[in-house]
Amino acid sequence: MAWNISGLMRMGRFLLLVIFFLPCEVTSSVLTVNDRTENYILDTGLGSQESLECAVQNHTREEELLWYREEGTVDLKAGNKINSSSVCVSSISENDNGVTFTCKLQRDQSVSVSVVLNVIFPPILSGDDFQTVEEGRDAKLVCSVKSNPPAQMMWYKNGSILNLEKNYQVLQTSESLQLSITKAEKSDNGTYSCVANSSLQMETRDFHLIVKDRTVTMPIEPIIAACTVVFLTLCFGLIARRKRIMKMSKLRGRLTQQEFCIRTSLIYVVPSVFIAIIKFTPVKLSEVMKKCFIKH
Repeated sequence: MAWNISGLMRMGRFLLLVIFFLPCEVTSSVLTVNDRTENYILDTGLGSQESLECAVQNHTREEELLWYREEGTVDLKAGNKINSSSVCVSSISENDNGVTFTCKLQRDQSVSVSVVLNVIFPPILSGDDFQTVEEGRDAKLVCSVKSNPPAQMMWYKNGSILNLEKNYQVLQTSESLQLSITKAEKSDNGTYSCVANSSLQMETRDFHLIVKDRTVTMPIEPIIAACTVVFLTLCFGLIARRKRIMKMSKLRGRLTQQEFCIRTSLIYVVPSVFIAIIKFTPVKLSEVMKKCFIKH
């Protein structure tokens, strides 16, 4: 019985120790960023600098902290990791809008606080200033835009609001304003202005469209057909004259090379020269030679 009482007393002391230390472990896991315990949005502007300070509240031991920018870790110096840690975001640009910075407890990364940057800036427009298209072809002008708060977008042509009843189509997204022109005509030449108007400022970017004359191109199908006809004609011509070619081959075997060349010249070259002389001589002389040629 005495042993059982002493054993129960030791177990009771153990349970008291567990109960005593458990709350301390829980309270040491509280994080704050700039004195905030919950995730929040930080408003800032272009070119600004923001400091984010993460701290462990009510800690009973040294706690190592981690910083993340989106999914990537932020390099911290050795003295900027224990119990408190800060990061500085400098030269803030429009590309930092919506970026999330998160501070986490190293031993338990489920304990964290996040800050989302909300960068306020006027509209920033970009795109290809000059575009050339052939008459009858489709054209597309793309005006890329970045703005926070979002801007209202509109197209102008030569200083006037664009009439969309013609062959124009407009597509607007959160990142661009697109103008599609179907079968461009000479009348579509001009300067198209992309106008973005936000609560901060109005911005304009000009796009110059040049519609040039349609170039006449030789269709490839008739060329292929003509080459095919010429090739087949040559093949049929060789087949039709195969007997003559074979006869000439046999004749060449019986004659010397010099005699063969002379006879070949008489057959092919002399008539060609004679016809050329008739063609380029004066009219009266050529008529006489033609009559002589006919008589013989």
